[in-house]
Amino acid sequence: MSINFGTDGWRAVISDAFTFENVRLAAQAIADMVRAEQSGAETAVVVGYDTRFLSDRYAKTVAGVLAANGIRVLLTEGFAATPAVSYAIVDQQAAGGVMITASHNPPRYNGLKLKAAYGGSASPAASQRVEKMLLANLRAGKQPREMPLETGLRQGMIAYFDPYPDYARHIRSLVDLEAIADASLPIAVDAMYGAGMGYTDRLLREAGVELVTLHHELNPGFGGLHPEPIAKHLTALSQLMKESNLMLGLATDGDADRIGAMGPNGDFVDPHRIMTLTLDYLLRKGERGIVVKTVSTTQMLNLLAEENGLEVIETPVGFNHISDLMLTQDVLIGGEESGGISIKGHIPEGDGVLMGLLLAELVAKQGSDIDALMNRLMDRIGHFAYARHDYKTRPFSKPDLVRQLTDAAPDTLAGKRVARLNTRDGVKYLLKDGSWLLIRPSGTEPVLRVYAEAHTPDAVQRLLEEGGRLAQNAQAAMAR
Repeated sequence: MSINFGTDGWRAVISDAFTFENVRLAAQAIADMVRAEQSGAETAVVVGYDTRFLSDRYAKTVAGVLAANGIRVLLTEGFAATPAVSYAIVDQQAAGGVMITASHNPPRYNGLKLKAAYGGSASPAASQRVEKMLLANLRAGKQPREMPLETGLRQGMIAYFDPYPDYARHIRSLVDLEAIADASLPIAVDAMYGAGMGYTDRLLREAGVELVTLHHELNPGFGGLHPEPIAKHLTALSQLMKESNLMLGLATDGDADRIGAMGPNGDFVDPHRIMTLTLDYLLRKGERGIVVKTVSTTQMLNLLAEENGLEVIETPVGFNHISDLMLTQDVLIGGEESGGISIKGHIPEGDGVLMGLLLAELVAKQGSDIDALMNRLMDRIGHFAYARHDYKTRPFSKPDLVRQLTDAAPDTLAGKRVARLNTRDGVKYLLKDGSWLLIRPSGTEPVLRVYAEAHTPDAVQRLLEEGGRLAQNAQAAMAR
């Protein structure tokens, strides 16, 4: 079976594994799970889609299958940001949702994100149930039911809706957009040709903010751009910042659930710094709560939380782990190094639109540019640099890798003593001076990721080099 749900849905190459036939099969399995869990009650599911090639047609296909199975569908009338679709699930009290998107993946991919009733990603258990139902349907020769879109609209089983107004109203309750306008903060917004178009920029314009937009044209192939808001894909935004009198650049990924930023000199502001600045700002406003971060996210959050007497919970990589805690505990902020971040009062879902606007608010209200604010904060808690290297590899056993790396754990790395190991997700070596090295396999592709954070860029590179050697030695030992 070529349909496999990872940590955040199913993704595959368009017209290879991601075909209309396979989308129908997946939609039928989702319909079977929803019907089984709703026990005959009137059921509604929200369906949305991003700007990718064929996303609108895939979404209508999903809607037709769900409607044919007696499930009422709320279908976005145009492309929409994933966090807006997720918020609509909660606002409309739907049973769940389906978002057609491959998020930050290259343009040749598309995907399907399964959303739960609470607005966050469906649990791994729910995704596994969909896979089991899909496999059972294939074995039984059960074909997907399907209702033509026009029939569904006529019968009231499918209804178009615009998720923006209710989502925008909610965002305005979390962000002081007027403060951004009052500060006359010059902002650039890069949608990377993704579904963030008409969200970050529209909210700012409706508040009276002057801004410059980049990559806000509908281009299903993303103009060849990889829609992931990291430094190497944001060269156009960086150049714009250098050439213009702009204070802040905001970038969202293909479906706008991730955030990246640029300072006035065109220097990339990564999610580690975005999260740290946001936490500091929320604390200045008198807010309190638990700080949740993935194992690959900055130690600056720990230092800031310790300074303010807050608890920190570290999870494996994947926003679903953060989402679980946001549902059950008093979480002030939760996020991961890839740019998925959320705060108290919002849905348990990474939201690049919200976090970009909140970043603009904190810059506007503190009267300084983002680079100066970050330097001032690091003068207080310590200066840190971060980098990650990815190594393509053959498939291997994650438990075997963890065992090899743990058994061969060195006493020192880059001249610093190893204080302890964390094996929550891969192997993380925490050093006496607050630096760390993490080696973990990707959950979605045959890639080994090596992450490092230290007090200087040179120290980060030394840790990454040692991490590469440790990973290579572990793989060689497993091959023997």
